[in-house]
Amino acid sequence: MTLRFALPSNEELLDDTLSFLSAAGIRIARRSRSLSAPITGVPDSVALFQRSVDIPTKIEEETADIAVVGLDRYMESSREGSDSVILLDDLGYGRCQLMLAVPEAWVDVSSVYDLADLSVTFREQGRELRIATKYPRLTRDFLYRQGLNYFTIVSAAGAMEAAPLMGYADVIADIVETGVTLRENRLKTLSDGRILSSQAILIGNLRTLYSDSGRRETLRLILELIEGRLNGGNVYSVTANVPGESESQVAEGVLRQPEIAGLQG
Repeated sequence: MTLRFALPSNEELLDDTLSFLSAAGIRIARRSRSLSAPITGVPDSVALFQRSVDIPTKIEEETADIAVVGLDRYMESSREGSDSVILLDDLGYGRCQLMLAVPEAWVDVSSVYDLADLSVTFREQGRELRIATKYPRLTRDFLYRQGLNYFTIVSAAGAMEAAPLMGYADVIADIVETGVTLRENRLKTLSDGRILSSQAILIGNLRTLYSDSGRRETLRLILELIEGRLNGGNVYSVTANVPGESESQVAEGVLRQPEIAGLQG
């Protein structure tokens, strides 16, 4: 059966994914707004374009067999006990951090411990610390592990950096790459506020993959191509034009030159 390969449709991660796969010999030509595309270099396969937030669910629902997604999305959405697993845990791109950030004006708050103290003060005043995030599960688990128990999660769909300024949250937990957007909105990260380090990963549904020998073979080829790309990152090919009447004469000429005599094989 055809292997269904889900890819993130959001432009930033999609461009990096297509470039990475192309370098691995897996070429996908997407037409504008098309939700699927053929895969050149991998027989019996098709690419499906999905929102990053939906990809873990698509794998669990068995509407896709393998997928590229950010570790942050996978950890937030995956269900314990499902057939979804991580096949490759680092594809080498899409790196970012899920961080807690507070207003710069909070000069006395620089750590999660300080934030916990503030949450107690808020509670004594009859209110709770409000945290805006698209990652409620990861944020809640992190804060509980840190001993911070008095807070309310505020679901947010748009840009959360403006939440404290707009007044519907006190703190945010969001993806940070360079930190420029945070600074522009007068926010700062906490010294120990890293919830998760994320990168692009490859996930799959074990049941759909191993219930069909054709899909297993296609997966094997894809894994070989991707692992070859990852492992070949520090390997270089050198091509030279060396005159000679035979292969042995060329070899002898090369070996007599000390500056390149080490390039054998």
